[in-house]
Amino acid sequence: MFAVRLSHAAPLLTGLLLAGAAQANVQADVISQWSFNSNPADTSTATGSTLPSTGAGVADVLGVNASFASGASNGGSSDPVASDNSGWQTTGYAAQGTGDKTTGVQFAVSTAGFDAITVSYDLRHSNTSARHELFQYSLDGLNFVDFIGFEGDAGDTWFNRTVDLSGIAGVANNDSFAFRIVSTFAPGTQAYAASRASSSYGTGGTWRFDMVTVSGMAVTPAVPEPETYALLAAGLLIVWVMSSRRLG
Repeated sequence: MFAVRLSHAAPLLTGLLLAGAAQANVQADVISQWSFNSNPADTSTATGSTLPSTGAGVADVLGVNASFASGASNGGSSDPVASDNSGWQTTGYAAQGTGDKTTGVQFAVSTAGFDAITVSYDLRHSNTSARHELFQYSLDGLNFVDFIGFEGDAGDTWFNRTVDLSGIAGVANNDSFAFRIVSTFAPGTQAYAASRASSSYGTGGTWRFDMVTVSGMAVTPAVPEPETYALLAAGLLIVWVMSSRRLG
């Protein structure tokens, strides 16, 4: 008799359980992140590391030269480190009118165990660097798909980019996920535009990267927060009261 009466409250209890599970899994996790800072810190922004500061992954260059420079200059990146804030500086991009979408940087990160993937990064354009950047993604680490373009329409300026890949099938839970950020011709032309309108594009222009971050939602069940336990306890109390009244 009690089991039958209790079944009427099952939808309520199920709703509470689902609410608790959702409440425990709303915070995106950082899968991998590159701050490019020296580890251990050495007080010099001319040194740094391309090893991830969080998680695992591989950072590489595509047809350019790389070094380290300040991540705090010209307004600075989003790196919260007050000192020893290094950025990954790249130069030696393709000559004017050549190499469209071939020069830049590439990152490989496993997204296994995560969905709702997003990528964010800070990028400082120098005056004579390419104004237009293209974000590409790969599901196998070899073949890349053009996804979204950005315009850095000011020189010596940091830009903060966020790319939402949650709607792309195959990006989530993928051991072979990779992405590139490459320079590209100005739309409708066969030439690079300089970031500063009064400057001319040059191969010595620089792109400086910082805080390259891959985030996602863990697909494994999250450990409930204390408030979730309280919610479930309240739900069980309601079920007990409703059942007791019916039995009475």
